[in-house]
Amino acid sequence: MSNQPSDPDRPELPPQLTELLRSLLGPDADRVIEEMSERGLGMTGPDGTPVDLQAMVQAAGLPEDPAALGQVLEQVKRMLAASGDGPVNWDLAHDLARQVAVAEGDPSVDQQQRREVTAAFSVAELWLDVATDLPPSGGPVRAWSRSEWVESTLGTWRTLAEPVASSVADALADTLASQATDVLGALGDQEALGLTGGAGQMMRQLGGAVFGMQVGQAAGTLSREVFGSTDIGIPLAEGPGTALVPRNVTAFAEDLDVPVEEVRIFLALREAAHARLFTHVTWLRAHLIGAVQAYARGIAIDTDSLEEAVRTIDPTDPAALQEALSGGVFSIGTTPEQQAALLRLETALALVEGWVDEVTAAAAVAHLPHTSALREMMRRRRAAGGPAEDTFATLVGLELRPRRSRDAATLWSLIAADGGAAARDAVWEHPDLLPTAEDLDDPSGYAARRTAEGDEHADLDRALEEIFAADEGQDGDGAGTQRPGQSPEQGPEQGPEEDDQGTPSS
Repeated sequence: MSNQPSDPDRPELPPQLTELLRSLLGPDADRVIEEMSERGLGMTGPDGTPVDLQAMVQAAGLPEDPAALGQVLEQVKRMLAASGDGPVNWDLAHDLARQVAVAEGDPSVDQQQRREVTAAFSVAELWLDVATDLPPSGGPVRAWSRSEWVESTLGTWRTLAEPVASSVADALADTLASQATDVLGALGDQEALGLTGGAGQMMRQLGGAVFGMQVGQAAGTLSREVFGSTDIGIPLAEGPGTALVPRNVTAFAEDLDVPVEEVRIFLALREAAHARLFTHVTWLRAHLIGAVQAYARGIAIDTDSLEEAVRTIDPTDPAALQEALSGGVFSIGTTPEQQAALLRLETALALVEGWVDEVTAAAAVAHLPHTSALREMMRRRRAAGGPAEDTFATLVGLELRPRRSRDAATLWSLIAADGGAAARDAVWEHPDLLPTAEDLDDPSGYAARRTAEGDEHADLDRALEEIFAADEGQDGDGAGTQRPGQSPEQGPEQGPEEDDQGTPSS
């Protein structure tokens, strides 16, 4: 700390800013503070207007009370100390998700609940054997508490969130660091300007912490809403197997005029149908996640909107940054490539949900009296989503819920009516066979379009066969054709030479 006497004619930094600089810059802070004071705080922003430091401190909401200010700064330092170098602080995400999951209590799953879940899946698999040609997924049957759901699914959240979070976090760090550069650069001291490198790293860590909070909040909230591992349309657990969260199933059934046993079996049917599909259609999971990653590769941040938002955000308050993220202040734009990826993702999610909806209904209708009501309830629930899905959509710019599952279910029903369950399930054999957005627009015309495409392919095959046949015919006409063992100088019909007596020469 500087020991120079205070000059009453020299302007002083606001005490909150002084403490903030000391917290961020450590031993170098006193020299920066001294430089700023000696130059009369004559700093200007990037637009040339003077920087009102007192107004900036007030806008940031830094408390004047030293004890309260110390608590704020200590909170920031603790958070940054736990942050890594990645775009998302996954330790923070994990801890926050667990906290949110247990906020309303999270008792362990007891043996009775495990038996009920196991029995529900046993019945579901038997019924599904009649409704689809895809065999059971195999793997364990699991009954999860909400905390166990978080532990089992957070790895997939990382795969989904990190590509987009990386681009957004870098833009956030660059924008915040550039503002620090503008302020310190006004000092005219290159050494002081070099101190912004540490501030930039701090901002990157702060961005990672903010995204960790977002993902943790979303995953923790979802743990209180989901029924199993496939509710968002993409399997969140690695490997084959099925799972239910008994407490959430029971809570859902309490709001319905349907016996809880019937609700449990219906939800087990949906989970098991998802599991069969993703286990045996081996390319499907990568297809969906690949669409998310293709979207992430083309992400571009509207830095003007970001800078405008940052001006109103207290950089020492992670909650304020989290709220800004929730408000969608980043205005993530979409390129044509991203729009294509989004269309591919939305179509595939709708096809998955429509197939599960149709197969579940076919398996349940002969056994569960409330199949139609439960089916409609799930359709509305999936179409509307929930607060956690909205948070995730804001975070990565994607909505992981099918908008057109009804159209997809209608399409799968028509395919099954025309060719049976085997024809319906055979569509999943290759991604090139998947119905398109056009097919969802007009499900009834799907068969005619596929027939026309088949005719076009047949015409092309015939044309190619005729071309090849014509080439082979020309080769067999004799002219210019060399027989095996024949020298190039001999004609095609020329035999061995004869002597004067007509005897073939050797």
